[in-house]
Amino acid sequence: MQFVIGSKQTVKMVEQGNAILVYVAQDADQRMTDKIVRLCETAGVPISWVDTMKNLGVTCGIEVGAAMAAVIPEIE
Repeated sequence: MQFVIGSKQTVKMVEQGNAILVYVAQDADQRMTDKIVRLCETAGVPISWVDTMKNLGVTCGIEVGAAMAAVIPEIE
């Protein structure tokens, strides 16, 4: 599994049809999360909610919090 982390990159991956799953932190700014939720619903990309930005960062293997991240297929 490969992650693309951050709101701009996540939106870009969903818009390009590359995201297969999007993680969203429940404690992230609602203005950011509302946009990606609508985009995912339109594109048919499933959303997995994570309780905190800190936990999402850990899940993605980074040391800082993340509001959202997209899972994309491995590029070989």
